[in-house]
Amino acid sequence: DVQLQASGGGLVQPGGSLKLSCAASGFTFDDYAIAWFRQAPGKEREAISCISSSGESTYYADSVKSRFTISRDNAKNTVYLQMNSLKPEDTAVYYCAADRWGCSSWYSGGMDYWGKGTQVTVSS
Repeated sequence: DVQLQASGGGLVQPGGSLKLSCAASGFTFDDYAIAWFRQAPGKEREAISCISSSGESTYYADSVKSRFTISRDNAKNTVYLQMNSLKPEDTAVYYCAADRWGCSSWYSGGMDYWGKGTQVTVSS
């Protein structure tokens, strides 16, 4: 079965950094674009970033641009999200998702597979 497991979340102070991982299995990883989403309680799900299947193209929401970096290691079936200069408003559950046809539907959330999330809390 398809598995997408986000990990690496935790509690950090404002200005700190975290690196999230998304481990995938059950599908041909290098045929799929991978995106990160987040959702805080009482708020809508927010598209954060997407990376193409080859890793050559990346996309970021304005809210995280210049602070977050998405990358992938297809040999490890893993996508990463390096988060720097974290702010309290970054607090959310972070999810990864996969789409066979690239990042074209990333921003609207139209992905084929969704994984379980990891909690990120930014607080002093």
